[in-house]
Amino acid sequence: MHLLGLQGQRDTQHATPAVLILGPTRELCVQIFEEAERFTRNSGVKAAVVYGGTDYKESLRQLQGGVDILVATPGRLQDLSDRKQCSLKSVERLVLDEADRMLDMGFEPQIRSIIQKSGMPKTRQTVMTSATFPAEVQHLAQEFMGSYSFMAVGRVGGTASTIQQRLAWVEDSAKDTFLFGLLLRQPELGLFLVFVNTKQQATDVERFLRGCGFNTQSIHGDRTQQEREWALEAFKSGSSPILIATDVAARGLDIPNVACVIQYDLAMSVDDYVHRIGRTGRIGKKGISVGMVNNRNKGVAAELCTLLENNGNQPPAFLLGMALSTGSYQPGSGEAQGLYGGQDVRRSLRKGFQTAEEREQAKKFTDFHKNAYGQGNEELAKEAAQTVGPAMPGAYHGAAASNLVLLTVFLLKNCL
Repeated sequence: MHLLGLQGQRDTQHATPAVLILGPTRELCVQIFEEAERFTRNSGVKAAVVYGGTDYKESLRQLQGGVDILVATPGRLQDLSDRKQCSLKSVERLVLDEADRMLDMGFEPQIRSIIQKSGMPKTRQTVMTSATFPAEVQHLAQEFMGSYSFMAVGRVGGTASTIQQRLAWVEDSAKDTFLFGLLLRQPELGLFLVFVNTKQQATDVERFLRGCGFNTQSIHGDRTQQEREWALEAFKSGSSPILIATDVAARGLDIPNVACVIQYDLAMSVDDYVHRIGRTGRIGKKGISVGMVNNRNKGVAAELCTLLENNGNQPPAFLLGMALSTGSYQPGSGEAQGLYGGQDVRRSLRKGFQTAEEREQAKKFTDFHKNAYGQGNEELAKEAAQTVGPAMPGAYHGAAASNLVLLTVFLLKNCL
């Protein structure tokens, strides 16, 4: 209905959008723009998209003839606004998509400038959307939006029930072998999306897989926009069914038919973990997520255990051991939608240990950690694991590199 009201109102001499949508990455902005075009086709309503990493003249071309709906990254939009190429004084609807990611990427100054100094009407409607809403984003919402309504559809900050989550203990030196084993089943399963944490790692993994004969592409911040778009299209079409990516591909991108998400490097935050695995198991389809874990991931262990519990999954023993060693984790302390931006920060649902049995169980896992990881003794590690009990199906640890290919084939065979 709002779109119908825009018909015939566009200023064709200046760029004065009525609807402004901000996104953190070029890829997400392009996807939003394509959806906007689909919904406004033959309506007379004009949508445009502008983002960094492309020729400035291309952004100006997008704004020619005026625009009703503008999709933009914060940096390029602020540049256009500062140069008086785009006026935000007519904005009636402002949408901040993946606001937490924009903060992570350092866009807070640009967002503040756009909202507070661009002359945007205070009577506008402002919406923030994301799968995760950490406290810092909600505090920003209070500052920008005043008395806002918090709406949760499904389990905000959680993971879809269509995704089978698997965590494997894999040392850095064995990751390539483990990944190779997983990819042996790629031809029969479909698209595989592999996440890494650095641009250099993306290049290295792509080089390794190409050397093994896999048809692979990569997207990361050092690639040009044209290269990123080409790689993403090749992945979507299946001509290159394996994509190596940094978190540039984790947020909001709708890539159909991703059968498996592999975290070669585990996400450095639980929010990023949620967004990464959310690339599979979409629209009711089943998918699998495999994360490679080792001592480097100790910092995220506690939050990851709580996330798994809140989604009805038992964390593997090795993850519990690491989590308890940090002193910041208590089994059963998380409530569904109570953490990771799953609940309005104006409320709190935290609890501690509830029973003596829970406290005893926590002590067991703490002892397990000390033996398995604190002393680095393989025999003590085995003894500790036996004390705690067998790990959940799908939780693997302590495998030698020579067995990793067989292990990974078994893992996928029993998940899909």
